[in-house]
Amino acid sequence: MSWLEKNYEKAAVGGAAIAALGFAALGYLKVSGVPEDFNVPIAGSGPSETAVKDAGLVTKAISSNSRKLEVPERDVEGQPVDILTGVPLFIHRDNPNVIINLYTAPPVHPPIPNKWWIEYRLDPGYADSPQRDADSDGYSNLEEFAAKTSPIDPKDHPSLLDKLKFIDLAAESIEWSLRPGFANTDGSLSFKYYEKDMPLNPKNKNQMGQDVKPGDVFFLTDPGKGRFKYLRNETVEEENPRTKTRERVTYVEIEDQRANKKGKIYRIPAPLQESRIWDLSQHDRSADFSLEAAGHEGKIQTVPENTKFGLPFDSKEKNYLLKKVTPTQVEVEYTDPKTGEKTTVTIEKGSFPTKKP
Repeated sequence: MSWLEKNYEKAAVGGAAIAALGFAALGYLKVSGVPEDFNVPIAGSGPSETAVKDAGLVTKAISSNSRKLEVPERDVEGQPVDILTGVPLFIHRDNPNVIINLYTAPPVHPPIPNKWWIEYRLDPGYADSPQRDADSDGYSNLEEFAAKTSPIDPKDHPSLLDKLKFIDLAAESIEWSLRPGFANTDGSLSFKYYEKDMPLNPKNKNQMGQDVKPGDVFFLTDPGKGRFKYLRNETVEEENPRTKTRERVTYVEIEDQRANKKGKIYRIPAPLQESRIWDLSQHDRSADFSLEAAGHEGKIQTVPENTKFGLPFDSKEKNYLLKKVTPTQVEVEYTDPKTGEKTTVTIEKGSFPTKKP
């Protein structure tokens, strides 16, 4: 048996050790030779520059962003000049060759000064610019100017009273009359209540034996139920306008108990002839209103005469009094917030208020 056969394991271990030493040496030589190896040109067509293109501009941009930029204000003869957009100019309507500078030209729409249009950035170049409503609050530019409110803020507008429109008498308005009978020796008498319709039938009347005495409230049923109070009667001597003779006439005084007419007194001759019923008639009138502004357009509100109401109509504060109602106009009373004085405005049918001197 040969030595290799007898010592096979030893020979294998030795061979492995020699191989390991060889690989280690080869690796050392490669590391130490990297600079020299990379000097060998690399095959291919791509760029050899490894830096990012224009990367240096990033530093410049950061530096520029941190620097404060100041734009100098310009002023030409008292007129501020926007160096970025220029000065708004217009041409004359009748002469296109004439340029109009709003800062120096006379008012385009008197009495509104040109600077007002510039301040609110509104276009005065239309013939109806004063009548336009830039913020859609129901008030024209001219109305906003007169009231010193903002034409571009719908929450800042003139008084709502300015846009209160009297549409017409309400359907519930009626004409009525009281007709007293002959007074008894104790002052008691009967009453009939009429509302103007045809035929002439009383809506209320006292039954036989139910004459009303001074101090009594009457009637017992609708529509006049509990509305009237008989105060007193008196007999006076006066001239009859038809016969021109002196005669004695008895008058009764009736106090209205209705909420919006509480305390109003009617003086009626007793007895009252049937032919004179409507000569001495009274009215219960209500007015239909609309508020043509601030998003309330188209809403109708019925207000009885001598009743307080608010603006807008759902307001908790009732600052306005419907003082008088006629078929053609109404009167509204309120306290002027500037002067603290009571002021009355008249509103014609189909129109807005005018101040009453």
